[in-house]
Amino acid sequence: MGNDVVEKRIKELREQLETYGYHYYVLDKPLVPDSEYDRLMQELIALEEAHPELKTDDSPSVRVGGEPLPFFEKVEHRTPMLSLSNAFSEQDLRDFDRRVRQLVGDDVSYMCELKIDGLAVSLTYENGRFVRGATRGDGTVGEDITENLKTIYTLPLRLKEPVTLEVRGEAFMPKQSFQRLNEEKEKLGEEKFANPRNAAAGSLRQLDPKLAAKRQLALFVYGIGYIEGKTIASHEEGLRYLEALGFYVNKERKHCKTIDDVIAFTKEWTEKRASLPYEIDGIVIKVNRLDQQEKLGSTAKSPRWATAFKFPAEEVVTTLERIELNVGRTGAVTPIAILKPVVVAGTTVSRASLHNADFVREKDIKIGDQVVIKKAGDIIPEVVSVLTHLRTGEEKEFTMPTHCPACNSELVHIDDEVALRCLNPTCPAQVREGLIHFASRNAMNIEGLGEKIIAQLHDKKLVTNVADLYKLTREQLLTLERMGEKSAQNLLDAIEKSKDNSLERLIYGLGIRFVGEKAAKTLAESFQTMDRLQRATEEELLAIDEIGEKMAASIVQYFAKEEVKQLIAELAALGVNLTYKRSDIVASEAINESPFFGKTVVLTGKLASMTRSEAKEKIEALGGKVVSSVSKKTDLVIAGEEAGSKYDRAVQLGIEIWDEETFVASLPN
Repeated sequence: MGNDVVEKRIKELREQLETYGYHYYVLDKPLVPDSEYDRLMQELIALEEAHPELKTDDSPSVRVGGEPLPFFEKVEHRTPMLSLSNAFSEQDLRDFDRRVRQLVGDDVSYMCELKIDGLAVSLTYENGRFVRGATRGDGTVGEDITENLKTIYTLPLRLKEPVTLEVRGEAFMPKQSFQRLNEEKEKLGEEKFANPRNAAAGSLRQLDPKLAAKRQLALFVYGIGYIEGKTIASHEEGLRYLEALGFYVNKERKHCKTIDDVIAFTKEWTEKRASLPYEIDGIVIKVNRLDQQEKLGSTAKSPRWATAFKFPAEEVVTTLERIELNVGRTGAVTPIAILKPVVVAGTTVSRASLHNADFVREKDIKIGDQVVIKKAGDIIPEVVSVLTHLRTGEEKEFTMPTHCPACNSELVHIDDEVALRCLNPTCPAQVREGLIHFASRNAMNIEGLGEKIIAQLHDKKLVTNVADLYKLTREQLLTLERMGEKSAQNLLDAIEKSKDNSLERLIYGLGIRFVGEKAAKTLAESFQTMDRLQRATEEELLAIDEIGEKMAASIVQYFAKEEVKQLIAELAALGVNLTYKRSDIVASEAINESPFFGKTVVLTGKLASMTRSEAKEKIEALGGKVVSSVSKKTDLVIAGEEAGSKYDRAVQLGIEIWDEETFVASLPN
């Protein structure tokens, strides 16, 4: 066969296979028997192997899986993949509706979709071709799993239009595939997956795409991250457009005119969820109009225009065998229920927090009790109640200790707190928990540095504070259990890489009391460097929106400690970055000279030259902070056309107001 003939045949086979695959996997209307599809696929693979110059990245043959990968590259999402707030009751949904209508008025409707229990992914297409797929990760940075995603037949490799866009979806394992996989694992004597979600995540993080291909995953697409050259007015319209492009979009969705319709939809699927061929763990509710979504905006963690209704948690009875004590990184001592292992919502549960002595007392919990447990939000195990009528008289009372179980220091109550705390800064349990927190995904994200390795490092006195992590040697790591040459090098590389993290990760990683992820980001944006933050007064901290008195006092007290000053100096000497970095790199001179640097800004009205989101990005890139409401702490209001109550409030408070022309003129060229 000549090259022209081969090329023509390959093109025919690809078109046939894509058509057959779309009808089989997306439309559920097979056009040919499986045997015919397999025959054509084998013919295509044979031709491409004989003529590798004719093989392309979007060929259906890539779905069988390519060569193993050495590791997963990190990918920064162009727009953050935020998590959703949760609603657990009808009242929660009505509260969500009330908050929405307060901001956008009563002319609002909602799209309701099934919340697929899988792995959230981002898919990027350029000119209609699939070029990259990534996990959600921490919402800002995920992992490149392109080759594994290509093995999913419901993911189109080429769209029906040459459009450039990024979409969000959920990769999942159908119940049938999950059952088949666990049966195979059982035959091989391997540990079974706890649930389809874990199985899907584990499959997509296989370094060998051929293994991922065997797992037979599927994927639903549920939204557009960005799109070039096309305007879409509503979420409903966006879903229809995605379907027209060839994406697999869940049919079980509904446009609801009122919150009563939304509640009825959640009730319907609470009853029907078991009949589905895949697992769902709730219903996602989104404001339908995109202009209203933009107006509502987002918090640091979740959009204000969407929420996830979680199904009522499954409740199970088991025995509370004993109570252990856990000392956290802030010194809080927490009683932990050790339970007779039991399966709840798809996973085995053997531990649950009892929070504090008051909780144990209020629930009347005794060692040996039969207790009712559930998973809050289908994630965190908790003790709901005690079945006191089943007591035999052999149950034992539990009392909180007076001294720390880790260092024997006396435990104290601080202010009006319920928790007992160990105030010994050298308490080994606190140090260990602090190290675990520092290395965790949302802090310094040191891959491979988990609890077990940290426990070994601490026990061997190789690491006594976070700075010691950056002094570890290959020889020291090789003394640890199950640590080989390659693992040691990978860990050293991960530790070295973490030095380049932006300041907010370090702030959060230090574990300053009351400072969470959002506050860490706010502090990094506001002060730009660790040096400035260290020198900040309570007054300067309180001037920042979202920083309250408790947090401000805690920050000042933390940085006043001599050992903290020494730690920061040591981290700097070891090469750890102490400045705030942005994904959109702007010259430091431009930031410092910017009229927005260190300012709190409010946007109101319509802008002609850009969207409000684009304006927000530009201001934040230049050192400003954009908030949603006008207050005494606001430095500047930028008013577009049809500016309303925010403009009036700014005039009332005597706050500086710019029009769009002034704003645009202030931006760097």
